[in-house]
Amino acid sequence: MKQAKVLSESELKRVLAIIAGRKHAARNRAALMLSFYAGMRVGEIAALTVKDVLDGEGRVKDQILLRGAITKTGEARAVFVGDKLRKELERYMAALKVAHPSGDTPFLLTQKQTAFSPNTLCQLFTHLYAAAGIDGASSHSGRRWFITRLAHSGVSAKVIMTLAGHRHLSTTQRYIEVNDAMMRAAVEIL
Repeated sequence: MKQAKVLSESELKRVLAIIAGRKHAARNRAALMLSFYAGMRVGEIAALTVKDVLDGEGRVKDQILLRGAITKTGEARAVFVGDKLRKELERYMAALKVAHPSGDTPFLLTQKQTAFSPNTLCQLFTHLYAAAGIDGASSHSGRRWFITRLAHSGVSAKVIMTLAGHRHLSTTQRYIEVNDAMMRAAVEIL
């Protein structure tokens, strides 16, 4: 089975440029960044509610607590919100122009103001990657990018496994992309 492409920095910028020029740019960018900056699965992103992401004051939480019912493993887990992701989510909320959205409202709404299904969000990602001319990318590309970037930044495999919500380290290892430049840099450390 072929794995989803891990995007380069220039490819990610190309997708974001495509998003910026289209309708629903803030929403689509927020969805993509939840994949890239939090490593969330498309089904987890689609199932988020406002109260999952925002506190009672309307501020982005430090952690998004994923209920077991929406994770692949059926186990709840915390998704930590870093500064880059926080800014993306705040930008999205500002674009909504809704002072206090209802807590049970889906965080990401379709143009018909309904929740995305995992399938429709997957189709949106596929459409955006195709529009950017990126072959081999899928709804899992952001997740692979997240895991690969953490691994190549020296983050412990156990930490990455936990952040990804994997039960087995071998699963996490399959997500990590290795290329010639990375191997070359590794041997130069010696």
